Amino acid sequence: MFLVGVGIDLSTKSMAFERVAGSPVDLSNREVVAEPSFRLPWHEGVQAIPFDLLDLHLVVNHGAVFGIGQNARGAFIVFTAVAVVAGVAIFGWWTRASSKWTHVAIGLILAGGVGNLYDRVVFGAVRDFLYLFPRCSLPFGLAWPGGSREVFPWVFNVADMLLLAGMAILLVRSRRADESSAPA
Repeated sequence: MFLVGVGIDLSTKSMAFERVAGSPVDLSNREVVAEPSFRLPWHEGVQAIPFDLLDLHLVVNHGAVFGIGQNARGAFIVFTAVAVVAGVAIFGWWTRASSKWTHVAIGLILAGGVGNLYDRVVFGAVRDFLYLFPRCSLPFGLAWPGGSREVFPWVFNVADMLLLAGMAILLVRSRRADESSAPA
């Protein structure tokens, strides 16, 4: 699960940055790291799923999920490296051979973490390209903190989906374990 997840994440990022903008987008680690406000040149997104469900649009994220912690690259590299070591330790020493869903979940989480860690080390920021619900606004004049009126203003990647899927599986498994061990 881990190797498949990392492979899919890195290959989809590479394909997106080669094809979406009309010409390949090459990221220089030096340039991205040296300029904390580095942004890609504007380009038209590509509609991947019609009816304003999914566009492909390239961005680089200097922060974490939802853009939190912009320009804390070193902290995210250290945190992710520690989390990967902890994930491997949990996988190796604290799970049973019969804990298949837990193994899948940990593999997904590790794949997502390593995929984004690779980007931070090699490119200086995480490559994102999946943009849900483009051109869809929140109803009733509502806005997110920061002022965006888009339904889902964040751009993400496959690694982010792997992390979330792994965490969801762990939460469901944990909940079921709690329910089965509760006194009758």
